[in-house]
Amino acid sequence: MEQRVSISIADGVADVRLVRADKMNALDAAMFEALVDASDRLSREKGLRAVVLSGEGRAFCAGLDMGRFAAMNENGGNGIPGGEKRDLTLRTHGLANFPQAAVWGWRQLPVPVIAAVHGVAFGGGFQLALGADIRLLAPDARMSIMEIKWGLVPDMAGTPILASLVRDDILRELTYTGRIFSAQEALSYGLASRICDNPRAAALEMAREIAGKSPDAIRAAKRMLSKLSVDPGPALLAESIEQQKLIGSPNQTEAVRANLEKRAPKFVDPD
Repeated sequence: MEQRVSISIADGVADVRLVRADKMNALDAAMFEALVDASDRLSREKGLRAVVLSGEGRAFCAGLDMGRFAAMNENGGNGIPGGEKRDLTLRTHGLANFPQAAVWGWRQLPVPVIAAVHGVAFGGGFQLALGADIRLLAPDARMSIMEIKWGLVPDMAGTPILASLVRDDILRELTYTGRIFSAQEALSYGLASRICDNPRAAALEMAREIAGKSPDAIRAAKRMLSKLSVDPGPALLAESIEQQKLIGSPNQTEAVRANLEKRAPKFVDPD
């Protein structure tokens, strides 16, 4: 299996890279596995002080791999390892299920995580960026809560994080429309910490600065600040319940087919 994520550690800073550049670091089964494994490995890494998360090539992460949508169209699979056989409501990773762990795992790390975002962060890729404590964006970066395009809802731990970042009406508009928004808009919405010409270089510099502080105080600060967020348990479960009801339903299947066939969808009204 091709490598999906690389990790190098120097002076307490983990440089984590998505390395599927030819596919804009899209989330296939191997990428999900690699992300979960990466955060799990780092959770046990002694001497870790900070993490930088970025993507190689033209983008941070373009979201769910198109091949996974094709599989969803063919057999109702949910685009993640295990396909339609995986029960999304099962809490397999603490409060989270497997796809949520690909994002929530970074929130659970005991040290700060800084995402360096360039190109696009769409759908699951956007939620992956949300898993970081801090997001540095390139000036031309673009983001989207794109799940609605495919007849789905965001279900990779994005909603409890978004609830603590974005004004309610803005969150609803972005979720309902799937609209692509700019780095400057992300900054104004509270979704970007800073806009930088070279976000990865800036993220590594910030991580090294954090690594120079007391590791006890940094870890205590992350524990303390994490308790300020909304209770994630009910939100994570709600994501899974709603997504599981949608996957394979007639309108969700039609959304996928219409996008793959590049035509307008023909939805039926719910009962």
